[in-house]
Amino acid sequence: MRDRRHDAVRAWTAFVEDGGQNGVQHGVRPEILSSWQRSAPAIDLAVSQAPLADESDTHAYWQGSPLQVAVGAVEEELRRTAEDGDLVLAVTDPQTRILWTYGGRVMRRKAESVNFVASGRWDDGSVGTNALDLAGRLDQPAMVFSAEHYAPIVHNWVCWAAPVHDPVTGERLGVIDLSTTWDRSHPIGLATARMMARLIETALPDTRQHPRLSPMAYDGHGLSLTLLGAAEARLDGQRLLLNRRQTEILALLALRPEGLSLEQLHAQLYGDQAVSTSTLKAEVSHLRSALGGALSSRPYRLMMPVSVDVEVVVERIRGGDVLGAVAAYGGDLLPGTNSPALTELADFVAVAVREALLAQPDPDAVIGYSEIAPYDTEILEVCLARLGVSPHPAKALLKGRLAAARR
Repeated sequence: MRDRRHDAVRAWTAFVEDGGQNGVQHGVRPEILSSWQRSAPAIDLAVSQAPLADESDTHAYWQGSPLQVAVGAVEEELRRTAEDGDLVLAVTDPQTRILWTYGGRVMRRKAESVNFVASGRWDDGSVGTNALDLAGRLDQPAMVFSAEHYAPIVHNWVCWAAPVHDPVTGERLGVIDLSTTWDRSHPIGLATARMMARLIETALPDTRQHPRLSPMAYDGHGLSLTLLGAAEARLDGQRLLLNRRQTEILALLALRPEGLSLEQLHAQLYGDQAVSTSTLKAEVSHLRSALGGALSSRPYRLMMPVSVDVEVVVERIRGGDVLGAVAAYGGDLLPGTNSPALTELADFVAVAVREALLAQPDPDAVIGYSEIAPYDTEILEVCLARLGVSPHPAKALLKGRLAAARR
């Protein structure tokens, strides 16, 4: 990690000393170099703080906004993440103005010293290269490490950020950023930022205008999709015979009711794999036939009521019904999938269920979970510790499961 920091400082120094004239910097990622080139004419290297937007305007924008509602709903999880990792978290608007922050003890003080606070403006035209700006500008998760930041005031930081989108319109509402000191950089930082963005998206107020079933109220009509454990799709109660790719496409479309363009669907399904768009179009064509034509194009969108088991699990966790969440959680989401978007979602759901159990270890829920994850001893230990010496009919089963897991 120290070598990486040394390389970043050396590249930044070369860029600054060259006056930004050298367009090729060895070892510098293209998005970082582009941001440096934007930052150089706008930012004084002696800048000590980010500029502040009008606080009353910021407050008025935040109050009652969909982002505030969503962050309020998942604030406990966000705060726990910040405290456990001694991170500072920030949520911004689309112009990279910070709307909300929360920090661990050490990082909170560091953040305040550079105006990494509500009303702080963190676009690269205001404070130079940073992950919040890149995630918003590129509309994808971004990391900026140490001297990859343009302003020296944050050379001791590492930041991970991911965009937050409206699930209905696809509009980017802002970004969420996680920051700490460079020496605490961790490979899962970017995945955690993605997970936090997904968590906020699931908590946004539901403004969907096209048919979609409440996740708790599937009545046998429309599309019912099971993704957790054994995958299965049913249309009006009849099972659909789909191959693996078609099931993955159906999952991606079911989880994005506003639809996906061909390019978006290709990226979420295949990632960097060298698969032609014609191959994807052929899979979509087969899927459209299986759905009786109820799959529109431009964008690709399901034209029917949809219920997905993932949403049931998330809804029950959000409502504090851990036992119900575990009952709906059939296991890992599409195990073995190569889809980047579905892999990310699988991680999110697995972590969410586990964290809910750790926070609220209902014995019956823990027993149900242990059937799916029999070697997760921590959950069993936490549950038994919570029960203490008090009698409970589930204790014998819990102890038996724990003994079996330790063999």
